[in-house]
Amino acid sequence: MRTHEAGALHGDFDSLRPGWLAVPEDVNRLIPELWSANVERAGGVLHIGGLSVEKLAAEFGTPAYVFDEDDFRARCRAWTEAFAGADVFYASKAFCSKAVLRAAAEEGLSVDVCTAGELAVALAAGLDPARLGLHGNNKSLAELHQAVDLGVGRIVADSFQEIERLEAIAKELGKRANVMVRVNVGVEAHTHEFIATAHEDQKFGFSLAGGDAYEAARRVVHAEHLNLLGLHSHIGSQIFDTAAFEVSAARVTRLQAQLQADLGVTLGELDLGGGFGMAYTTQDDPQPPADLAASLRRIVEHECAGAGIEVPRLSIEPGRSLIGPAMFTLYEVGTVKPVTLSAGASRLYVSVDGGISDNIRTALYDATYSATLASRSSTATPALARVVGKHCESGDIVVKDEFLPADIAPGDLIAVPGTGAYCRSMGSNYNHVPRPPVVAVRNGEARVILARETVEDLLRLDLG
Repeated sequence: MRTHEAGALHGDFDSLRPGWLAVPEDVNRLIPELWSANVERAGGVLHIGGLSVEKLAAEFGTPAYVFDEDDFRARCRAWTEAFAGADVFYASKAFCSKAVLRAAAEEGLSVDVCTAGELAVALAAGLDPARLGLHGNNKSLAELHQAVDLGVGRIVADSFQEIERLEAIAKELGKRANVMVRVNVGVEAHTHEFIATAHEDQKFGFSLAGGDAYEAARRVVHAEHLNLLGLHSHIGSQIFDTAAFEVSAARVTRLQAQLQADLGVTLGELDLGGGFGMAYTTQDDPQPPADLAASLRRIVEHECAGAGIEVPRLSIEPGRSLIGPAMFTLYEVGTVKPVTLSAGASRLYVSVDGGISDNIRTALYDATYSATLASRSSTATPALARVVGKHCESGDIVVKDEFLPADIAPGDLIAVPGTGAYCRSMGSNYNHVPRPPVVAVRNGEARVILARETVEDLLRLDLG
């Protein structure tokens, strides 16, 4: 067996670890970019807003999502300030709860919903329907009826059938519905294929190349009970630069100019989507909102000038970059198992009390996450580890590659940052595991904003 200067557990780990993952000089050090603003180590123990994870685990149990509310609110303000004069939308699909939607609205954001369930949460949170947007490629008649009846601020049309349904519903209710047409601009965003949403061969939007987007806008303009606010484009998620937006903006503004000239209308709004990225690991390098805003404004102003049209009011959807970094998941270690591989290499398998039921993104998207020993500091050498869950599934992996102290042991607490977006929202009861709670921390106090499910909750739905 070949050995490594860090110890036998690391034999030939260079052949196992990804190139971006460096061996840490200090395995206890937190990388600030990966954590919310109010997370720190004190006495070796991870703290958030002045509260130790040991205290949180004792009071609320594990696993648990821990939400830094002040950090989230600060991110909301950073986006609204960067895009002053534009509408910033929070994506409820990333994480949806009354407390979070209310906080987003209090900080000046509007909110996107895409189902009756998300709409119900927004209404229960006290949000003004006029500040909501309804997305989705297959909205039910009931969802469309409710949106028109409530006066939802904008409904993003995604099919010709939907335009017909909206016109019929608005006529029935004696109202005018505000509509945006989602344009599939044919841009391949540099992201995972499942979250790239503007290439031509996928389910969202009207094709620009085939003329469907033009026809959809024309039909909305000519509908008696519909009001065309403008065009909507969304090229994907977890995007780190604005290069693809240049192509997208150019194509959308050309379509807008053509529509205004042909139909004699003025489209006052343009939604460029967003889906901006966040840092899950050291390989991710997101730009500050102010830099993204300046770049996008330049792009839109340039393209509008070239198309000979006025710059419309912008809408932007930052996506996971708002909520994702503001939350981490706290787990307790159950078992630790060194697994010897070929050529003498070894990996430490650290099993925790959660898994794909609370974070399916690693299995679904091949997503990468970081982790740290949270309940103490360690002087042990770094060991190449894989954090796995408790589910009966070999793909039940939470963190594929990370260096953790070689002395990590059952009963230790592990924290995984960046789990605010799409983790609780995509959670499941696989293996009949109840979903964890969401614990919000603010001003040195913790409160549950989403309760932990129980086995009784699961059995209540089983009618025998």
